[in-house]
Amino acid sequence: MTPAQTERRARREVLLPQIVAHRVARMPRPAWTGWVTTTDHKRIGVLYLVTAMSFMLLGGVEALLMRSQLAQADNTLLNPQVYNQIMTMHGTTMVFLVVMPLWAGFANYLVPLQVGARDMAFPRLNALSYWLFLAGGIVFYASVFFTPPEAGWTAYTPLSSGPFIPGNGTDAWIFLIHLTGISSILGSLNMTVTIANMRAPGMGWSRLPLFCWSLIAQAIMILLTLPVIAGAVTMLLTDRHFGTCFFDPSCGGSAMLWQHLFWFFGHPEVYIMILPAFGVISEVLPVFARKPIFGYKAIAASSIGIAFLSMLVWAHHMFATPLATAALVFFMLSSMLIAIPTGVKVLNWVATLFRGSIVLATPLYFAAGFLVLFTLGGITGVMLAIFPIDRQVTDTYFVVAHFHFVLVAGAVSGVMAAVYFWFPKITGRMLDERLGKVSFWLQFVGFLGTFLIQHSLGLSGMPRRIYTYGSDTGWEVSNLVSTVGAFILAAGVLVTVVNVARSLRRGITAGPDPWKGNTLEWFTTSPPPPHNFDVVPRVRSVEPMQKIREQIRESAGKGNGR
Repeated sequence: MTPAQTERRARREVLLPQIVAHRVARMPRPAWTGWVTTTDHKRIGVLYLVTAMSFMLLGGVEALLMRSQLAQADNTLLNPQVYNQIMTMHGTTMVFLVVMPLWAGFANYLVPLQVGARDMAFPRLNALSYWLFLAGGIVFYASVFFTPPEAGWTAYTPLSSGPFIPGNGTDAWIFLIHLTGISSILGSLNMTVTIANMRAPGMGWSRLPLFCWSLIAQAIMILLTLPVIAGAVTMLLTDRHFGTCFFDPSCGGSAMLWQHLFWFFGHPEVYIMILPAFGVISEVLPVFARKPIFGYKAIAASSIGIAFLSMLVWAHHMFATPLATAALVFFMLSSMLIAIPTGVKVLNWVATLFRGSIVLATPLYFAAGFLVLFTLGGITGVMLAIFPIDRQVTDTYFVVAHFHFVLVAGAVSGVMAAVYFWFPKITGRMLDERLGKVSFWLQFVGFLGTFLIQHSLGLSGMPRRIYTYGSDTGWEVSNLVSTVGAFILAAGVLVTVVNVARSLRRGITAGPDPWKGNTLEWFTTSPPPPHNFDVVPRVRSVEPMQKIREQIRESAGKGNGR
């Protein structure tokens, strides 16, 4: 081979892979591959939101099946085993596959926009977090085709141990906890680094949006508590399959140990789910009151205070267990103490609305509904923090009502406010205001109809987790009212689903700033471009968009003066 031939051959070997890669890159690809392979925080946020909403519909159907079973005395719609399975699926779905990933979706989409970043700090890690969450949901719901879990979403031992529930359903629940837990831990690390290191020029901690403050507090709790529940479910798995004896009292284990480990995660989990809703309310109220948030520093500090105090209250779920009196008093007082930073938020929110120029848009309806319903849930929470009262109503429908007043009225109302507030930014389309207000009133009335009367059921002695009751108990009318309320609540959610589907096709074009918002996501287009901002503005206040609009008006005035 001549030197010239050798040179041409070497050139071909170098250039051929580049030519092939170029031609492959130019080949048309199906649209869905962009979503599967994306590392764009906005697309990952949308994936979280769509997936979690799908699981929300599944969890809602499961709730309606339970309420249908309880609508009449001695009902046989569901047998005891199927009822327990549906109850377990519903509780687990709503906590691990709906509320937490919904907030992960909004956080992924909005945090880089609010802090003026181009993307999350670790885009590939961000994508991995979503796929781990999806894998956990698939593993969990695959158990429906084999042996669904039936030990409740708390999986109390020794009920959840192998001798009592030998199928694979509890194992699927354990794997769900592991997969979604890893997803949440990675997402929290990513969120914390993004907020700490990628803020826009001029955005110090004292100018950070309150939604971001709530996510910082949430991340702290996730990083401290999820490893504990991961260890607990691993111990349960080894008890079930490898002969260990952590939780079985018959061989020297302790069922109390499971409760301590689970609730050390479980009570902060309530605040993990509710703190982002606090952040949403803190963003929505000043926009539609047309005035600055009242007590910015107090609201931000109270989020961190809640994160700290939430680690000190777990045993108030265990007041019916043989704890020492000193422990009962400590956890009673700490449970009351956490009401203080929460009350600080509520008072500041009310002060924000006071004498404001109120704009009655749908996001404000859901935010105001949140204030009413969550406050009611907080009052019953203080009642349950008093251990003599708690012992009388523990494991009754009074606790079920309290729990749902906090989470459904709190987290879900916050989610709905976020959907109506940020849908124009995500899609570039406005949701229909008339349908939005119909959805609000159906959800508000349906929620009160479903859960307010359950306080009375609990006080009259109806235990939680029962699949039927006798006609001589006097509970039938109240349960029927609760079931009718549940279907009204479901109709309200369905109206929002229809509103979203309709607006995606023919909603009014939103523009970059339809609400006259306060934070940086309203500075860019709707929806934002792949790089988020053409120019990242300097932040000069807690409400940077107000300053930017003032500068635009001043520039326009000077131009007209010439």
